[in-house]
Amino acid sequence: MAYQALYRKYRPKTFSDVKGQDHIVTTLTNQIRADRIGHAYLFCGTRGTGKTTIAKIFAKAVNCENPGPQGPCGECEMCRAIESQTSMNVVEIDAASNNRVDDIRQVIEEVQYSPAQGRFKVYIIDEVHMLSTSAFNALLKTLEEPPAYLVFILATTEVHKIPITILSRCQRYDFKRIGVDTIADRLRELLDEEKVDAEDRALTYIARQADGALRDGLSLLEQCISFYFGQELTYEKVLKILGAVDQSTYHKCMEALVHSRVEGVIEVISEVVEQGKDLTQFVNEFVWYLRNLLVVKTAEDTSHLIDLSQEQMAELKSYAGQVEDAMLFRYIRILSELSNEMRYASNKRVLLEVAMIKLCRPQMEQDIESLLNRMRNLEQMNEDLQLALESGELTAAMPSETAGNQEPIPKKEIRPEAVPDDVRDVVANWKQILNRVSAVSRTMLEDVRLSVSDEGALILAFSQMTTAQFYQKEENQAELIEAAAQLIGKDIRLDIRYVEERRQLNTLPELRNIIKDTKIEILD
Repeated sequence: MAYQALYRKYRPKTFSDVKGQDHIVTTLTNQIRADRIGHAYLFCGTRGTGKTTIAKIFAKAVNCENPGPQGPCGECEMCRAIESQTSMNVVEIDAASNNRVDDIRQVIEEVQYSPAQGRFKVYIIDEVHMLSTSAFNALLKTLEEPPAYLVFILATTEVHKIPITILSRCQRYDFKRIGVDTIADRLRELLDEEKVDAEDRALTYIARQADGALRDGLSLLEQCISFYFGQELTYEKVLKILGAVDQSTYHKCMEALVHSRVEGVIEVISEVVEQGKDLTQFVNEFVWYLRNLLVVKTAEDTSHLIDLSQEQMAELKSYAGQVEDAMLFRYIRILSELSNEMRYASNKRVLLEVAMIKLCRPQMEQDIESLLNRMRNLEQMNEDLQLALESGELTAAMPSETAGNQEPIPKKEIRPEAVPDDVRDVVANWKQILNRVSAVSRTMLEDVRLSVSDEGALILAFSQMTTAQFYQKEENQAELIEAAAQLIGKDIRLDIRYVEERRQLNTLPELRNIIKDTKIEILD
């Protein structure tokens, strides 16, 4: 016999085999027992939750010669014919490929003939939301006044696309996402039958990745079994095959975020990319990690809310103490928005790096969460400074040495005509040049001061070490130089400087204020 995928091999054949949809199974079972069969049903819910499976079981049950408490007997002639797909009583239609009005008219012509065997003729229309407007209109009259032997079961993942005129003529059943424990238990049952050993942690992780869809869980499980055929399925092996990231990576990323180290989060992203992991999955898993941090901080008993080992829980609690609730809310909000954007993005890495930089630099946003984040960063800086003073690493300035009594450093004066032509052209077209570089580079250049050196080079002066280090790398300088050359037709020399003290930074003339009104001819 040809090999069958797990989700097909173990597809439920009776209502008792269905997992996680007890509210629907009970209702349909009672209808069969009381002989109160409706003429139109609408099964709606996310993928892999059992819509088509229950539709097939129900179609067998209403035609079964000896239906029992669990639905069809599976042994009578009608059950065997429907199971082997040779019965004319059950017709499955894929509305994604049969969505024209002519397809529905053909169905309407067929339903005029009563079944030769059995009581009901059941039409299962999958992905019914794909039908055209005219096809829905053609179906409407039959749904309104169907023959007594006819049952329609419409299945869809997007119920909002179904016309209200169709909805009002159907019994609607909403399929719930199946719980992680339910999926994990079902996976364990199947592995016992397949004689495959697996750790409980591995199955729980697969169940969580299934996102409420048992079919997805079975597909992921089959992928892992195939890769490690004949071996025990461990948690580490599942992480490797599914492209997931180890917990320590999220700890490392969180550590960098808490201390606002842009280079730290960029390094984490680089490691994830080098390992071949999926960036969208990384973001979704990191959001879940932040959720766990929030639960640890706000809930008293978290043993039943977070599925982690004792060591991992202890490590999670240590990180939870380093971050405020408002910061976690902000992180989760930004990354959740990012997850939606990354679905259709061509360059996911750039989007992720920009979002991480935004998390490290709350001054880029003006909402209350970002302001609280900035206050927390200032408090952390104050604590670090106090510790440095107490340990003797820094010496407190005497009153005579305070900033208020220091002699101001004279600001260097420069006239527009003294600025070299290439530097003047770059500064005059600075905004247009920024439009030609990557989003990460634009972010790094937000707080730069543009000046000119005695040697005629364009000075990029930064008040933050992170941004200065970013542009000290040759590949990042090359991007800016190339963008400028494309626009003005000249190569420029750069002088990257990190100026820690604000008063020293102010001594450098800001060229954008000096030559902002200069008009030059731009090369295409």
